[in-house]
Amino acid sequence: IPCRYSALLPPPELAPTTETRTSANFVTHFVIGMFLFSQFAYRLAFGMAAAMLVVSPRLVTSGYFRNNSYVLLGLMAAAAAVTFGNSVDVDRLPTWPAAAAAAAGYVAAALWLYEKPRAARAALAVVSFCALGGVLTTVRTADRPPSAVWLGYGDAVAGGLLLGLTMAAMLLGHWYLNAPGMKIRPLQQLALLIAAAVVMRSIVSGVGLAAEWSVSFREPAERLMLALRWLAGVFGTGLLIGMTWTTLKIPNTQAATGMLYVAVITTFLGELVGQLLSVGSVYPL
Repeated sequence: IPCRYSALLPPPELAPTTETRTSANFVTHFVIGMFLFSQFAYRLAFGMAAAMLVVSPRLVTSGYFRNNSYVLLGLMAAAAAVTFGNSVDVDRLPTWPAAAAAAAGYVAAALWLYEKPRAARAALAVVSFCALGGVLTTVRTADRPPSAVWLGYGDAVAGGLLLGLTMAAMLLGHWYLNAPGMKIRPLQQLALLIAAAVVMRSIVSGVGLAAEWSVSFREPAERLMLALRWLAGVFGTGLLIGMTWTTLKIPNTQAATGMLYVAVITTFLGELVGQLLSVGSVYPL
């Protein structure tokens, strides 16, 4: 079992044999995968719900909010199923945040269907709050210095905002195809917020990298993953958002949406690689 991920697993009780090693390796990868999925789903749902609260329902039609609420419902239902099935450490990842967020996502979708924006936005706030609670439960606090714990909280929030804002902006750009008469200002606002989230993410990850560099990344594979994390998730996303902003000045929402599609890919790739690297490190990366 790779020592980087031993923090997620109980101590071994049997002497290592070929059969037990094979079984333990399978359990290791499965547990890590379920943990990372739950962490990723919480972050994405938190950021998406927060981004939807920024978008004005007076400028964007209700269908955009309704469809995104269904996305939130699916994300949180999947996270609730994973945590309820004891696939990960239940003490670290309780089921109630995901279950409550899924229920609130369903309520929000129904309220948007019946054109109740105030109540629907309140339900979205509940989704964001519950998902944030789930995000914070994924931060490891045992055997960590206070600086690493607080930086871990900042990492969870920064990652969630970057993921959610990028996804919400891409879906909003796509929604302009259904409602071409909408004003472009909401998409511009989200683009600016994504740029701020990229800066926040670079600061948090940069501090964690500086603290972790002296004890980690001795293997070439780890350094390659670290380069991918920064080139795709930070620099690549920042470049694409800059191009999106320039395109929106034309304005051309279709071209901007295409760039946001690519930004979603680079953001997802960077954040997932960062989560994988952070599992076995003291400071978040």
